[in-house]
Amino acid sequence: MKEQLRACILKGIEGCFADGTLTSGVVPAINVEKPAHAEHGDFATNVAMQMAKQERKAPRAVAEALVKKLAEASDLIQSVEIAGPGFINFFVKDAAWRQVLTTIDRAGDQYGKSKVGAGKRVQVEFVSANPTGPLHIGHGRGAATGDAVASLLSAAGFDVQREYYINDAGNQMNTLGLSGLLRYKELLGEKIEFPENCYQGDYIKDIARDAITKHGDRFLKAPQEEGVSFFAKMGGDLILKGIDDDLQDFGIRFDNWFSEQSLFDDGKVTSAIAEMQEKGHIYEQEGALWFRTTAFGDDKDRVVVRSNGVTTYFASDIAYHRDKYARGFDWVIDVWGADHHGYVPRLKSVVQGLGRKADDLGIILVQLVSLLRDGQPVAMSTRSGEFVTLKEVVDEVGRDAARFFFLMRRSDSQLDFDLELAKRQSNDNPVYYVQYAHARIRSIFDTAKERGVEPNFDGVRLELLESADDMSLIKKLSLYPEILEGAAVNFEPHRITYYLQDLAGEFHSFYNKSRVITPEEPELTQARLFLLHCVAVTLKNALTVLGMSAPERM
Repeated sequence: MKEQLRACILKGIEGCFADGTLTSGVVPAINVEKPAHAEHGDFATNVAMQMAKQERKAPRAVAEALVKKLAEASDLIQSVEIAGPGFINFFVKDAAWRQVLTTIDRAGDQYGKSKVGAGKRVQVEFVSANPTGPLHIGHGRGAATGDAVASLLSAAGFDVQREYYINDAGNQMNTLGLSGLLRYKELLGEKIEFPENCYQGDYIKDIARDAITKHGDRFLKAPQEEGVSFFAKMGGDLILKGIDDDLQDFGIRFDNWFSEQSLFDDGKVTSAIAEMQEKGHIYEQEGALWFRTTAFGDDKDRVVVRSNGVTTYFASDIAYHRDKYARGFDWVIDVWGADHHGYVPRLKSVVQGLGRKADDLGIILVQLVSLLRDGQPVAMSTRSGEFVTLKEVVDEVGRDAARFFFLMRRSDSQLDFDLELAKRQSNDNPVYYVQYAHARIRSIFDTAKERGVEPNFDGVRLELLESADDMSLIKKLSLYPEILEGAAVNFEPHRITYYLQDLAGEFHSFYNKSRVITPEEPELTQARLFLLHCVAVTLKNALTVLGMSAPERM
């Protein structure tokens, strides 16, 4: 609808240029927005105020010239009015709104999707938790966010790859190996003073038990280095398999799993540092190598290789992002915990050092989750290893509820996740409220068939949908494509959860006030069934893009 109005406005401007009413010949970017209040029309534009300076006229004078042409430019418009300093408000004909239903029916599961991405290659890297323990509830929010963003971008016409970066190099893997070895020795009878900096969770004991079952006491007297290496590899593999299983149960599958260690094994860290030195971005000082991130707006330069020759995590990240662009991605998106916000400027510096634009890297920050049960905080201690895992949450509330709750707020805002609310089958539970709307529509169609009414939408008389409630529901349906596109390019899946709740609310309100199956008015019945069919299609499409189901019955 907005695109049609922009075309109409452009035609009106060109008409004014043609008859000399307006003379600058300059056409600005035409903004069409939905007014905050319905009495101000269906849409509004500030184009007259944008053109006023070039035309050397008051905005209202420009608006008056345009309004005379706009009514002639399209049969879309019912009426046009000028408001305030020069806003032009549009009231769209009901017949034009009703055509949205035909569009939805024809598009089916493609309704809402667009080609704005034009096949641009995008990589979304998310979760990427260290393979040193199971995923916790915070990882779950990052997982839901990354997966939803990837799906939204795909729906908007981007060519998307999902990637998990395995942090399998560095001290944390040695700590994992030592943790497993010590628990192994403890289970075999040795008295062990377990260090505080080792991983404390029971899953370490499970790894040790598995090693005893498969290898007996082989590592009891072996050199510690050999035991640590073994348990680092074995533990990392087992934990990573568990992470993959948990993510698949959560509805997430990655196209690629990328090993940090491979960057060292393949010489990519060394070559990336060499390239940055050649470009003058990395310099030596006091025996260490530094990246000149201040040249790109960072507050200080960052160490890449310490004076003892040990690389920092930053070195791996330089090599990793260099590799991403070398693989042909136009746009790289990283999903991080909010505690990494200080890392954003230095990684943007790397991207620019590689000769890319800073905006070729998108960063999504995901805030912490506070777990509640009936409004009361649930203790989530990580010091003892007794944290709440993603698997525990999904097992308790279900995949759909978990994903919806994780996506209900902006990713960079704090989130309260109430376990009892997520399970409640009432309108207080937002995911139940939305899914029940879809199930309710399916039950209406079942009731129609029981009463001998078979849906037949050939030649359906859309003009019979003339009540305020009919039109309000249709207008809500029309918003979905724009909302989906905005959610995609702004990395904001919560826009879809908001929309779903609004659409479900509009439907429930409609159903409580309007009769759908009216035997004495068969044509109106078919028109209303067609309207609800379109609501069901839109609900299902929006739920699907967020990785959730649209139940037929509840």
